[in-house]
Amino acid sequence: MSGHLDVGDGNLIHWEVHGDGKPAVVLHGGPGSGCVPGYLEFFDLARYRVVLFDQRNCGLSRPHASDPSVDLSANTTAHLVADIERLREHLDVERWLVLGGSWGSTLALAYAEAHPDRVTEIVLFGVTTGRHSEFDWTFRGGLSRFFPAQWERLAAHVEGADDVVDAYYRLLHDPDAEVRCRAAEEWCLWESATPHWPPREGLEKHFQDPAFAYSFARLVTHYVRANAWLEDGELIRGAGALAEIPGAMVNGRWDFQAPIENAWTLQQAWPRAELTVIDDAGHAMKPATIQAVLDATERFSRT
Repeated sequence: MSGHLDVGDGNLIHWEVHGDGKPAVVLHGGPGSGCVPGYLEFFDLARYRVVLFDQRNCGLSRPHASDPSVDLSANTTAHLVADIERLREHLDVERWLVLGGSWGSTLALAYAEAHPDRVTEIVLFGVTTGRHSEFDWTFRGGLSRFFPAQWERLAAHVEGADDVVDAYYRLLHDPDAEVRCRAAEEWCLWESATPHWPPREGLEKHFQDPAFAYSFARLVTHYVRANAWLEDGELIRGAGALAEIPGAMVNGRWDFQAPIENAWTLQQAWPRAELTVIDDAGHAMKPATIQAVLDATERFSRT
């Protein structure tokens, strides 16, 4: 079962449902990566009714950010939280498990803190919490300590810029299509390298599609330059709203994009969340990471 839901502001979000059982919703990363069938590996579809959906302006949702004329002003964290709640109502789900990875974990926290009565459990991996220092770490030079050559290339394309993110945002909105395409490629080379150790050379497969690379870079810079419209540390401070919600967090010890300190700090504010550390994993998914997430959803399927 699948369809498009009108969420206002001229946006239609694509959704699809798989399996039959306990309701769960998956929040993809990026922002802008879109939901893919691989997320279903985290669930036993005999036990779960899994909802996948593409957040605004990506995947099969419309309008799409690959069109440079598409206005992204109605695409913020608050809009996405409202979209999740509209989708829950549309699918006639009373409460559901919320699963998110990377950016999706920040969005999961924002949604759960806004609507704790609609959440049965939360499962997070590659944990991010929306603190401004986290955005700075990944996109404003912190990671250059581990990826100096890759950072040097990213920064050289906007040499002299006070803020690399803002400079790329402007290039991605340049009237010249060649300028936009080149900026997207440089941005996505950085995004390709940093989930892996040792760093990946060249573009990951999905970034080899210029339309995908451009829309992804547009959406990420759109969110990062605004710190996702979150007050610094607000999701950690607001974690008291999760006090009655069981949780599971899975993080690679060598996750450079989402350092384990993110999950550790969140756990101090949300003691009901169990943290599993995968010692030989980074941000990119490894079999052990997938298994740990699957173990969590299997455990919660019995509650």
